[in-house]
Amino acid sequence: MSDPMTSRAAPLRMRPRRLVTADPLLPHDVPAGTEAVVVGGGIAGISAAVVLAERGVRVTVLEGADHLGGRLNAWPETLPDGTEQMIEHGFHAFFRHYYTWRAILRRADPQLSFLTAVPSYPVISAVWPDEDLSGLPSAPPLNLLALALRSKSLGRRDLMNADPDIGRALLAYDRATTFAEFDDLDAATFLDRFGMSDRTRTMLFEAFARSFFCNQGELSAAELVAMFHYYFLGNPEGIGFDVPDTDYATAIWQPLRRYLEGLGATVATGTPVTSVGPDGQGWRVNAADRDLRTRNLILALDPGALRALVAGSPATTAVAPQLAQRCESLRVAPPFAISRLWFDRDVAPQRPGFSAVSGQPNLDSIAVYSRLERPSIAWARSTGGSIVELHSYSCRLTDAVGAADALRAELAALWPETADAVVLHRHDRLEATAPAFPPGSAGTRPGVRTDARGLRVAGDFVEVPYLAGLMERSAMSGVLAANDVFAELDVAAEPIMGVPQRGLLAGVPSVRR
Repeated sequence: MSDPMTSRAAPLRMRPRRLVTADPLLPHDVPAGTEAVVVGGGIAGISAAVVLAERGVRVTVLEGADHLGGRLNAWPETLPDGTEQMIEHGFHAFFRHYYTWRAILRRADPQLSFLTAVPSYPVISAVWPDEDLSGLPSAPPLNLLALALRSKSLGRRDLMNADPDIGRALLAYDRATTFAEFDDLDAATFLDRFGMSDRTRTMLFEAFARSFFCNQGELSAAELVAMFHYYFLGNPEGIGFDVPDTDYATAIWQPLRRYLEGLGATVATGTPVTSVGPDGQGWRVNAADRDLRTRNLILALDPGALRALVAGSPATTAVAPQLAQRCESLRVAPPFAISRLWFDRDVAPQRPGFSAVSGQPNLDSIAVYSRLERPSIAWARSTGGSIVELHSYSCRLTDAVGAADALRAELAALWPETADAVVLHRHDRLEATAPAFPPGSAGTRPGVRTDARGLRVAGDFVEVPYLAGLMERSAMSGVLAANDVFAELDVAAEPIMGVPQRGLLAGVPSVRR
């Protein structure tokens, strides 16, 4: 049963909200013989598979890549010195209000002992002093007051010149109202109207906006407001985050795979699905090396892969025309670039493990892995070097090598000690698999439940009824897909926790009105 939790978030008493509750009068386990196929072994697919398998569903997970994880995957690579290192798809922050995702992770590690806190994460610039958003109070308005008092970039003139309606909008998130007012507006125009100085906008908003894999002009202003509420103004845990102390494969995917297989699930990697279609009362799944029949099918792919799969499955488009239309309208964000560098020397001792970057043409963040995870720390100690990963969240360049070269040059401008460092090894990636949230796109993306019985969709682009972002949206959509299976079987739902779903000033009229 769902509880919309529409009460306003109270200052100083901000708590997580129970968004979905389990009906105690319904059975916990599914009827014998219930089965499901999950296409996609990333966060969304594995979250769905875990919840289903725990209730007695016979689950088969089909993953096209040779390893689980999607954009959180990891794989081994041999360096020129002969040592083996795990390469990851890119740095990810595990925020403490990712309640659903953390609940899934606890299946493999109940204490989450593999996570370690990142003490600070400054926003750095080649022009202005660093800003550090860590350590602020969690509840508004205290977090805003603390930020105003200690920020080097937010001055009295900014506060006096700020458009009060735009400021109210940031504090007044409400799903229906916010998207009705601002979804047709792009984030760049929204921030232009705010009236902040270039310094304030660059240091406090630009890095935040680009972390959603979109440039400001291509991101819905409503989505920006929603994420600002989710990560900052409506976050009961504060804006601190943790990172794994080892690679994702060791910490997450290998334990979760063992957990699933221990529950009787089948996990098949290197098994791309070529088409899906209706089959009597169920679904047919055609994979590279097998054909399956299932009553319950969950498609947990990235937006481009889902769009291609549905388009290449004409029988599915015939029975699910709304899903086909929404998949056709899905937009993939511009490519993101990742370059991991093995240097022959360490970076300066004052460099933090993670830094957001603002004001650079390409570089959006720097992660010093040799200060974050044990295998990288061990390599750095044995060689005297360091391992640094550079990210461009929405890259304007078109090839991986050119993007990596640009990121390397921008790093040297920010951290001069890296200019003469010798690169012993380099791993570069340029990939477009993240979802875009352009203006006017709310309500056009697929939801978890489709217009074809037995077919569900999960992923970080899916329209879900509760506010969540990035990894949490993936996990939440996977659990909601599992809950939809349970609802059809009259089985109790898996509980879901979330942040307060409305802002401090939700319902307060605008100044102009």
